[in-house]
Amino acid sequence: MSTLTGSQKAAMLLVQLGRDRAARVMAQLDVAEIEELTAEILRLDRVDQSMADEVLEEFYAASVIGPGVGGGLVLAQHLLEASLGVEQAAGMMERLQTSMAGQPFEFLQQADARQVISLLSGEHPQAIALVLAHLRPEHASAILAGLERDLQGEVAHRIALMERASPDVVTVIAESLQRKASTVLAPRELAPVGGVQPLVEIINRADPTTEKLILEGLSSRDEALAEEVRSRMFVFGDIVLLEDRAMQLVLRQVETPELSVALKGVSDEVRDTVLRNLSERARENLVEEIDLLGPVRLSQVEDARAGIVQVIRRLEESGQIVIRRDGEDEYVA
Repeated sequence: MSTLTGSQKAAMLLVQLGRDRAARVMAQLDVAEIEELTAEILRLDRVDQSMADEVLEEFYAASVIGPGVGGGLVLAQHLLEASLGVEQAAGMMERLQTSMAGQPFEFLQQADARQVISLLSGEHPQAIALVLAHLRPEHASAILAGLERDLQGEVAHRIALMERASPDVVTVIAESLQRKASTVLAPRELAPVGGVQPLVEIINRADPTTEKLILEGLSSRDEALAEEVRSRMFVFGDIVLLEDRAMQLVLRQVETPELSVALKGVSDEVRDTVLRNLSERARENLVEEIDLLGPVRLSQVEDARAGIVQVIRRLEESGQIVIRRDGEDEYVA
């Protein structure tokens, strides 16, 4: 009992109340509390009767149910639907199951990238891809960047082609890594992992050199797949797709020297997009600085552009701007 959190105890109590009573209790809670309790109910399978009794006593409950308490997906779904309605319950269940998908490799989430790379040394590329697909994109990106060049492309290729992870396979890999890391692991129910979009998110958080190496490695294995990944990534030339308000927000966070280097050798369309979103004075200063630069190393230009792209990606991720990509529907005000 001393190891249980308040949320875990509350979830155990709700399970013992029965569906209808538990639903009425949850209907009195706010959305954050409902989501937290539902996550704990999802994790329940069978609870030792003595522990269930202790929870009831702690809450001054008067009844004790049969030998063991059942939780799981069905009960969690029922309670959510009764509390929030079918549509809102479906959305919350999807978010919860996605967030719980990383739990088989939870012990890796806080580990240093170099330690994880060492731990994955010698593992099959498919196993490495499965692990990275379960981790946070920024963490997976750091790990992928540390792999050998040939292995980077192979792993990236496998992440992109992955659709669903077999629970048995995940369990075997998790237990194997658990033994290597001497870490306790409790595998959880899985949600779909991998695919092109998770790979794009991983690459988007990589530095320019790593991004280039990964895409080159992917191209050598599957050019069509590499092109699909590129089409989903935002690159510097895509700033022409930004609305003027979004472009102005980006420019406020970029220094003129960096912008002047980034604009060396760009198309007229890209240059015009930037210039029309500057004040007259700022536009004159930028044009003058570009003219004074003279020849600039390509690597410097790429670094400057990558820095601006990172600003754009951060603004999109925070919801401050929306990137309208080619082929997408227009927005209506």
